[in-house]
Amino acid sequence: MLKTGIDNIEKLDSLLKDARIGLMTNPTGVDRKGRPTIDILHEKYRLGALLACEHGVRGCVPAGDAVSSFTDPATGVVVHSCYGANRRLSKEALDSFDVYVYDIQDAGARFYTYIYSLANALEDCARAGKPAVVLDRPNPLGGVSVQGTLLDESLSSFVGRFAMPTRYALTVGEYALWIRDKLNLDLELHVVPMSGWKREMRYVDTGLRFVPPSPNLATLHALDIYPGTCIFEGTNLSEGRGTTLPFEMIGAPYIDAEALEKRMNALRIKGVGFRAAYFIPSCSKHAGQQCGGVQIYLEDKNADVCLAGLMLLEVIHDMYPDAFAYLDYFDRLLGTTEYRAGKCGAKKLLARHREKIAAWQEKLRSYQLYR
Repeated sequence: MLKTGIDNIEKLDSLLKDARIGLMTNPTGVDRKGRPTIDILHEKYRLGALLACEHGVRGCVPAGDAVSSFTDPATGVVVHSCYGANRRLSKEALDSFDVYVYDIQDAGARFYTYIYSLANALEDCARAGKPAVVLDRPNPLGGVSVQGTLLDESLSSFVGRFAMPTRYALTVGEYALWIRDKLNLDLELHVVPMSGWKREMRYVDTGLRFVPPSPNLATLHALDIYPGTCIFEGTNLSEGRGTTLPFEMIGAPYIDAEALEKRMNALRIKGVGFRAAYFIPSCSKHAGQQCGGVQIYLEDKNADVCLAGLMLLEVIHDMYPDAFAYLDYFDRLLGTTEYRAGKCGAKKLLARHREKIAAWQEKLRSYQLYR
């Protein structure tokens, strides 16, 4: 039976029993039975503060919107915002706890902002001399296959801060250990490991309850495809926000869905299929307008979704050169300027990054907690 870090929290009783805890979490922070980590730590220890990332501790704030500080009505504990004008732990937040604890389910993709909230907090705790605890959870995409591009750190942002692959195959605990060394932090860091997790396991294999790690990553299928389709946020195409299938449907008002489906399926991308689809987003890009596009199907869990996403973008650009447009943050999502600058196409770009990613993965093996 797989247990996550919160299920093994008793391993740190000696550290936590007399401390005020500052907990960074969201709705994914639950134990094996679905009980919130907030409630567990509030009852078992002394919860001094809640620390809110994107979407807030209860998951009710829209994507990209600033999160406000307030008092949590369920616990009476102050919630300090770490996602607004300041994405660091404020002095007030740092003064409210003795030990920092992180428990958020990762998405396994470089764009996921929570891993940068974690990195910021680890830096802040190191400066303040506060110990940090990461309650480990599965990488939902498994701990073996890496894909995509290696971020050029000159493009560092809150959707990609470090030179790591698009799909990186680390658990959040392993990532934290790497970040401590990468940033040369003088930090007392504890990772409470999982028991029963193996690197080849996807989330569907864990037997754990699925809580969406983001309001727009509502299904396991969306999570699987996300590393390949998040780049569409950096274009004038809808990535499906405002529909029931965000990141699974891509389109725009100017697209002939049937023609696009034909072009994409003719490419025979291994393990990936495309269906003509029409949809009307209720919010975000093209809200209220009928969009033509495709729904993406992952038919092989080992398929290269980063290749599929870039090939889809390439075909749409080729079909609609006058209507298609990049937004200014596309390069930050993709992690490189090479593609938009026209230096190489999708296949060549990913081939060029494959060797860099293999070297990165080999270097990171020393941080793997699960062999």
